Amino acid sequence: MRISYHGHAVVQIQTNGKTILIDPFINGNGLTDLKAEEVKADAIILTHGHNDHVGDTVAIAKRNDSLVIASADLTDFLSGQGVRTHGMNIGGSYKFDFGTVKLTQAFHGSGYITEKNEIIYCGMPTGILFSNEGKTIYHAGDTGLFSDMKLIGERHPIDVAFLPIGDNFTMGPEDAAYAAKLLKAKTVVPIHFNTFPPIKQNPLKFIAMLEDQNGKVLAPGEAIEI
Repeated sequence: MRISYHGHAVVQIQTNGKTILIDPFINGNGLTDLKAEEVKADAIILTHGHNDHVGDTVAIAKRNDSLVIASADLTDFLSGQGVRTHGMNIGGSYKFDFGTVKLTQAFHGSGYITEKNEIIYCGMPTGILFSNEGKTIYHAGDTGLFSDMKLIGERHPIDVAFLPIGDNFTMGPEDAAYAAKLLKAKTVVPIHFNTFPPIKQNPLKFIAMLEDQNGKVLAPGEAIEI
């Protein structure tokens, strides 16, 4: 399984000939190496409805006939825009032909702002557990620290955890380091930092705070194999 990071919270998973994108915020993301019009995806998984996570989902999904997976409120909104969707909710899992997806809780907001400045309610924010080839990836989405991360790690041994460290809107480095301790992931990768001034962080300082986990800062476009 090949996992690559593409700035902000964008993660790509390649497994058994399938490509899965998480939170494809590309246009407007000054840190990404991707071009939305060139991205290919068999499936797109969204953590929540904020614009900097939904991003280019509709355009990518329409061009590739991608399946969009997210909380049911968010998929209801997106299916009205002509994309194929599969709605889920927190605690539920589903086995797709490219892997198993389970949504976890996250503590954040989830409203999409339209071009008319209307706010569309998109349900509860979530984290994502993705499992295939005997490996499990955890994308925490946008969240603060919560004690049930310990339970997530106990129930689902995690090979790679993507954790936000930007502070202001999500966990900061200190809380994210404590989250990593609770999750007991083998490898921890920081996300959701430096895209905008309020979330400016030094990811290497976060890595230095980790106690028992292997921490790795991925540059946009860089990948790891598990």
